[in-house]
Amino acid sequence: MTSPDARAFASAPDLTGERVTLTQLTPAHAEALSRAAGELTSTWVTSVPTAEAMPAEIDRRLGLQEQGAMAPFTVLDGGTPVGMSTYMNIDAANRRLEIGSTWLSPAVQGTRVNPEAKLLMLSRAFEELDCIAVEFRTHFHNFQSRAAIAKLGAKQDGVLRSHQLFNGVLRDTAVYSIIAAEWPTVKLGLEHRLARLS
Repeated sequence: MTSPDARAFASAPDLTGERVTLTQLTPAHAEALSRAAGELTSTWVTSVPTAEAMPAEIDRRLGLQEQGAMAPFTVLDGGTPVGMSTYMNIDAANRRLEIGSTWLSPAVQGTRVNPEAKLLMLSRAFEELDCIAVEFRTHFHNFQSRAAIAKLGAKQDGVLRSHQLFNGVLRDTAVYSIIAAEWPTVKLGLEHRLARLS
């Protein structure tokens, strides 16, 4: 398979599942996303924009898309915006990317929304973009996020100690990945998991 060019990696076409659709993030989603974020903006282990900051965060993500560094999606549950996710740190030349800058409304956490969204994003990454590897990164102390990433079938590569300044303190970053050879097994696991949630 010939690898797509960098523009394909930074595009955000509609990805549609049984319940979830991922669609191109736009400024028109700001109000609904602000409602979806709710109390998430107060968590200390991740960054979720406040209602006031949502338009600027959308503009930031769209700016990175213009540079070819990000493909920003709005996560829809039955047509209603419930969160955001992206392909980020795109390295088209080496056919690698990270799935990150993800948050979901508390109302859909623990449902099929996250695994279905990840199945859609991983399927595009490995089957359409011909990725060699897909990475996930999260705050070391974000145990909910780390458990969710591991449950997808990703393996921990390591911990980047004192990796970033985050909310004024040093953050250790846990790094996970799925490689192309693992994708068929990971996909099967996600499909079986979703079948149990139907």
